[in-house]
Amino acid sequence: MKRRNFLQYAASSLVLPVLIDGFGARAYARPSSLVQSLVDLAAQTDRVLVIIQLQGGNDGLNTVIPLDQMGVYTSPTFRQNIAIPAAKALKLKNYEATGLHPSMTGMQQLFNDGRMSIIQGVSYPTPNFSHFRASDIWMTAVDSNQTATSGWAGRYLDNRFPGYPAAYPTTAMPDPPAIQIGYITSTSLLGPTDSMAIVLQDPDTFARLVGDKPNAPSTGLTGYVGQQIDFIRQQQASSVSYAGQIKSAATKGKNLATYPTSNALADQLKIIARLISGGMQTKVYYVTMGGFDNHASQVVATDTTTGTHANLLKNLSDAVAAFQNDLTQLKVDDRVVGMTFSEFGRRAISNGSYGTDHGTSAPMFVFGSAVKTTMVGKNPNLSDLDSSNNLKMQTDFRQVYAAILKDWFGTSTGAETSTIFRDFTAAPIFQSIVTATEPVASNAVRLYPNPASGDVVLQSDSLPQALSTVQMTDMQGRLLILSASATPGALRFNVGNLPTGQYIVHVGTQQGVVNERLVVAR
Repeated sequence: MKRRNFLQYAASSLVLPVLIDGFGARAYARPSSLVQSLVDLAAQTDRVLVIIQLQGGNDGLNTVIPLDQMGVYTSPTFRQNIAIPAAKALKLKNYEATGLHPSMTGMQQLFNDGRMSIIQGVSYPTPNFSHFRASDIWMTAVDSNQTATSGWAGRYLDNRFPGYPAAYPTTAMPDPPAIQIGYITSTSLLGPTDSMAIVLQDPDTFARLVGDKPNAPSTGLTGYVGQQIDFIRQQQASSVSYAGQIKSAATKGKNLATYPTSNALADQLKIIARLISGGMQTKVYYVTMGGFDNHASQVVATDTTTGTHANLLKNLSDAVAAFQNDLTQLKVDDRVVGMTFSEFGRRAISNGSYGTDHGTSAPMFVFGSAVKTTMVGKNPNLSDLDSSNNLKMQTDFRQVYAAILKDWFGTSTGAETSTIFRDFTAAPIFQSIVTATEPVASNAVRLYPNPASGDVVLQSDSLPQALSTVQMTDMQGRLLILSASATPGALRFNVGNLPTGQYIVHVGTQQGVVNERLVVAR
């Protein structure tokens, strides 16, 4: 991080830690207070996110396998024709009830090493089953009945680098805010007026394509035509400048890990590791892996652990593992986290063509050395599907985005709200979950979905046996009538008749009282 940026980000926080600690100027000698705060702040401004899109809708139930429900999972009326045998599923440390597809050995190792988080049951209220519309919802972070012309990552980057692209590159930020490996910029990276990303196949090809100096002539034209030509000239000038930066970083950078061959995702991640190690200050990288729309022949009938889906998951797992190992060897793994997403999951029940149709919730993966909680949520309940045989949501995908924004990038609540349009409760990916022997904490229970518009589930290992009271109040402290039905490990209640706004759910347990904020939205 450059000294000017460090001072700029740190200046507003210089006073508060000193006053809290009560040591005045002596706080400078206390690494646990002011100095550590500044070190942490510097690290946040240098952090990087790698987004991997699994295009087509990944089948979550054959990716993360509910070993505690194999009787239902393998039954003839569920998905017997494509089910992964329990004996073949990969075991996960400390989670005997959950397994991974047998082709995902690389990601199994990351999970068991505490470097990967599985977020269960990710979706959003009233999900859409169109590839195009569902992708748009995930990329723009809107509700399913809304639209936006910019992407969530693009809005974050625009807030961080205002005036891009016209005011950039600068001495402080000579590199593009985002880089996408591929051909067309993702909607996720669109800012309010322009894309926040440079798209390249590889650094050398990009440098050759844009050349080393602007060559668009100055026409002197005015009006609409002149504006368009000026825009093209400005874009070319930026690309030329960025080409030099990208090529320089690629030359300085290196790869230390061995990447799998004949693996397009691995090839893309290899470029990203090289650019990061070469000193690029780019904050978001984006790659895409297609082929997950498996309506038919998802598996080989004679061996369900093989086939199209198995090959896809192997390529994903091998590529991510190699990338993470490369970052570790390059000693930059503390600066980088990665996440996967797919526009939707698949139906819980398979079809007659050895495949799965468009469904709702599915797991997400977040990987990196910063991960604190390896499993967020629980296996989906295969005996409690919705009316269309879909798995019920546990986590809103924007709660994962909130974790990335607040807990990884260190954004303020205001910046998070402007980025994803609402203050979502962050999924506890980068937070440590307390154990049963520790004092009760807010993450000892989970409320989902949150925000909610109808049914809400309150889940905990100790519920309902250890439950003493459940109450809800509005933000003025007024008590509301709450009728809850209990199932093993969870309580379910409905907020469909409540006005939109924020509420507090007060949960009394044998350990104490937990207060959880709940947002009701339509």
